[in-house]
Amino acid sequence: MGVFLIAVAAWLARVEDWRSYTPLAGGGTVGGTAEQYVSEEKPSGVIRWLTTVDHKDIGMLYGAYALVAFAVGGLMVVLMRIELADPSMTLISNTYYNSLLTSHGITMLFLFGTPIIAAFSNYFIPLLIGADDMAFPRINAIAFWLLPPAALLIWAGFFPIPDVIPAQTAWTMYTPLSAGVGSGNQVNAGVDLMLLGLHLSGVSATMGAINFIATIFTERDEKVSWANLDIFSWTILTQSGLILFAFPLLGSAIAMLLLDRNFGTMFFSVDGGAILWQHLFWFFGHPEVYILVLPPMGIVSLVLPRFAGRRLFGFKFVVYSTLAIGVLSFGVWAHHMFATGIDPRLRASFMAVSLAIAIPSAVKTFNWITTMWNGKIRLTTPMLFCIGFVSNFIIGGVTGVFLASIPVDLVLHDTYYVVGHFHYIVMGAIAFAGFAGLYYWFPIYTGRMYQVTLGKWHFWLSMVGTNLTFFAMILLGYGGMPRRYATYLPQFATLHQVATVGALILLVGQIIFVWNFAQSWLEGREVEDGDPWDLADDDLTTAEWTWFERKLETAVTDGGEDETELATDGGQAVDDADADSADDA
Repeated sequence: MGVFLIAVAAWLARVEDWRSYTPLAGGGTVGGTAEQYVSEEKPSGVIRWLTTVDHKDIGMLYGAYALVAFAVGGLMVVLMRIELADPSMTLISNTYYNSLLTSHGITMLFLFGTPIIAAFSNYFIPLLIGADDMAFPRINAIAFWLLPPAALLIWAGFFPIPDVIPAQTAWTMYTPLSAGVGSGNQVNAGVDLMLLGLHLSGVSATMGAINFIATIFTERDEKVSWANLDIFSWTILTQSGLILFAFPLLGSAIAMLLLDRNFGTMFFSVDGGAILWQHLFWFFGHPEVYILVLPPMGIVSLVLPRFAGRRLFGFKFVVYSTLAIGVLSFGVWAHHMFATGIDPRLRASFMAVSLAIAIPSAVKTFNWITTMWNGKIRLTTPMLFCIGFVSNFIIGGVTGVFLASIPVDLVLHDTYYVVGHFHYIVMGAIAFAGFAGLYYWFPIYTGRMYQVTLGKWHFWLSMVGTNLTFFAMILLGYGGMPRRYATYLPQFATLHQVATVGALILLVGQIIFVWNFAQSWLEGREVEDGDPWDLADDDLTTAEWTWFERKLETAVTDGGEDETELATDGGQAVDDADADSADDA
């Protein structure tokens, strides 16, 4: 792998001076004047997608990759839920169930959650801030192309490779199990391949985070100040900061674990090693939750006001709460470890911070609700998913507050209550916000409109399926059902069956989504108006729609021109005087 990477670097250096790259799409040139170089059209077919450094193309690649991962992870969990429909069912073995459990968690968090956010941010951040492209376009492309081999490594255990079986460590990879200690089957190379794949995905995320920070700081149009930077860019900036501090720690912990497994070191294979792993993993793992949820909050904060007919209520407080969550997220990791026997004084401090971090989340929730209050609400598919996001986020957040309390957590720790709480956030909130963004921006990246009726069917099936599945899990947790088990006592059968029915309803909803998405992309009604949502009626047009309107009018996709009036998050065009007054404020 090292030789291969060196060869790629040497080839890139030989082709051209990639360090001084300037995006040609915006009219720039590489190393010379405009007279010396002629901008060429993008290559067609597969070559275009393999060689592109255009932020919009890379955003599309991230999106396709994330949706494939979402399908794989979803089918894994459907198989698990069918197995759990009856306590005596043996559709799959217990070992295979553990493999699906591990791969489902890692797939959804690392191969779907982070890339789907990168899809939106790659495509729209340069458009929103008036940049020609990302600060480092080639690094942007490299960050994406690290992900396909990462997925292959993580799923390698499911391929017919001799003597390789899937990892069965759960997504937390707790030691000493993941260190291969004892006579279990975790000594196999499938765990090593999974760890290497996770490492690659972390490198990809870190490269992307550096790129977004540099882009937002240095590539903004002169009319885009910190005072009128849109809310989605604020959340991506905060998320990138979290990635920069959290992912390298995960990479270090994985490197130590690989050394323990293959070279006889003793980082986690000695007394206290299991607690050390938990501290290192959760110092990454809890900020990871906010790495996943902050950008979806930004999408909802951007989309919801458009269909409420009002500007986002308390814009500054939403920004401040975003930054507060980013800071506090690094002070709550040990609430995952209340049951490990750590010092009670430490537990109390982590409980206090875990309760405190609920405050900025509540600030956002009340801002979203107040934005809708007395607004001219239009129940489009993106708006329905935004409202679904808010309602599911409330349930997920309130159940999380209980887990932040030490005595309650000691009772509910490692039960299905935790699974229900977590999935209300991951599926009920993060995925819902992702769907809201996909439907809201569908005309921009396809030039067509989706089928509205199918979009609403997708929402209602997803909403019903989510609440059936995960509220049943919360009740299972109250009953004492432990998680990560392939079977259970007969008294839990009814609630497990309800959860399985909910999962199947979710599956039907996602099948409708795939059909609607693909069919509308290929054959949907073409969009001829640069304002398909009629945002101009309420003066809520934002910069990406201005770009889209110009694209329709001129067939130019260069990402922006100097004379373009950029819109703030509230939809008001910013002239020089307004920008100056905003800076003074």
